[in-house]
Amino acid sequence: MFCRLNALLIPIAIAIVLLAHSSWSAPECGRSAEQCKEHRMHPDMPEPELKGRAFRVVEGDETNAYWRQQGVQFVQQKLASELNKRRAKNVILFLGDGMGVTTTSAARNLLGGEEKSLSFEQFPYTGLSKTYSVDKIVPDSACTATAYLCGVKGQEGTIGVNGQVPRTDCKVMLDESTHVDSIAKWAMEAGKWAGLVTTTRVTHASPSGVYAHIAERDWENDAEVASDCGVNSGIQDIAFQLARGEVGSKLRVIMGGGRKHFVDSSLASWGKRSDGLNLLDEFKAASERNVYVTTAEELAAVDVAKTDRLLGLFNDDHLQYLMETTPESSQPTLEQMTRKAIEYMSQSEQGYFLFIEGGRIDQAHHINQARMALNETIEFSKAIAAAQELTSEDDTLLVVTADHSHVFTYAGYSYRGSDIFGKAPVNGHDGLPYMVLSYANGPSYENFYDEQTKERKDPTTVVTGAHDDEFPSGVPIDMDSHGGDDVPVYALGPWAHLFTGVYEQSTIPSLMAYASCLGHGQTMCK
Repeated sequence: MFCRLNALLIPIAIAIVLLAHSSWSAPECGRSAEQCKEHRMHPDMPEPELKGRAFRVVEGDETNAYWRQQGVQFVQQKLASELNKRRAKNVILFLGDGMGVTTTSAARNLLGGEEKSLSFEQFPYTGLSKTYSVDKIVPDSACTATAYLCGVKGQEGTIGVNGQVPRTDCKVMLDESTHVDSIAKWAMEAGKWAGLVTTTRVTHASPSGVYAHIAERDWENDAEVASDCGVNSGIQDIAFQLARGEVGSKLRVIMGGGRKHFVDSSLASWGKRSDGLNLLDEFKAASERNVYVTTAEELAAVDVAKTDRLLGLFNDDHLQYLMETTPESSQPTLEQMTRKAIEYMSQSEQGYFLFIEGGRIDQAHHINQARMALNETIEFSKAIAAAQELTSEDDTLLVVTADHSHVFTYAGYSYRGSDIFGKAPVNGHDGLPYMVLSYANGPSYENFYDEQTKERKDPTTVVTGAHDDEFPSGVPIDMDSHGGDDVPVYALGPWAHLFTGVYEQSTIPSLMAYASCLGHGQTMCK
């Protein structure tokens, strides 16, 4: 009898000891299986002490008054705002490439906490745009550029052409009836100036939407066209269209990277063209008032009053990620390029349209490098703050959006004040931690999964605090994929209130055109 009693008591005693020493709260499943299931969905996490507190507290946020006062202030702010129905003299479209909601939400932590706001999150009007293309549920940056710049959706991989043009088709795109013009051309037709700024190559997918018509986003130079369509295809590559095209040749400001696509390989070791052209020399020779710069110092020294056109190409390829620049890089930041562009464009008496892209947010996500993606988001926010400082909401419409999102996850029930780049409070069922930030797919998979043991590796041994840390991905593919969720649109200035609601991405140019009396559709002037 005594032995039998001991056999019963020992497991009970062990359970009591484990519960007493564990920081994990036992599931409250006493009443029903459903209650247990619900508790697992919304668990009570262990509470590690951080500087004497289980979590970071903002002064006053444990009180009723703190939150209710915020609500009152927001209502008062909305009631006090008046609809701005003035004509927009200027329009600036900011594009955060790959900047979905999880990216902006996670990036706030780099500003000091999740309660902080990026500059554009203070804009009074927001909406959501649907990003799918004619042929794909989840789009790329080429077809989306056609949507938010030209007002027409096309097929994936194509730029400045309608849905009749298949990707990499060498013949259909030659029919100019399939070409669609961007709001930059509409602005020029109205006597305004137009320009573009990007942290990618100026011939990359997003900025190309300003001026190009092409069936393949990768046809950035003539050699790329020839490899797919032959030497005498009649197709003008993207760099050629920027240099000599109807819209590209008239852009007043062009800043970014991508020198290699403008020069023949026989003329420069870094050149990629094969037609003998040096389109950079052509630009400089066209006018002594055309200014070409290649460093941040040269850009800062530009006298805009003595400049007809400004071309700044600061790298052979994309600009470097800011976290990878050095003093020797001599590369301007997106904010510096934005300030110089606005300084120059503000000379236009009739106004201007300016496209500004934070393009490397997307590229960092593609390689699962969350630190750099979020850092690029902060830099993008700084550029927008600079634009708001340099312009007036009385006559300048600022629009901020993304082309698409990424399969980027921000999860784990972490406590406030904890490192967003760190691990979640509890481990997975395999006994190993998991990270707050991760991806559904991407190239980092093999770094976090042991093919020999068929088990996960401890991610905290892989994510060590380096700027180029890769974060876990669930499916092994060469590059993380885009996401198909709607992306936010933020607006400030004349007719910004029109940007509320949920709408097709291709509606964005119509809204900007309405506010600034551009194009052939409905405008406030008609």
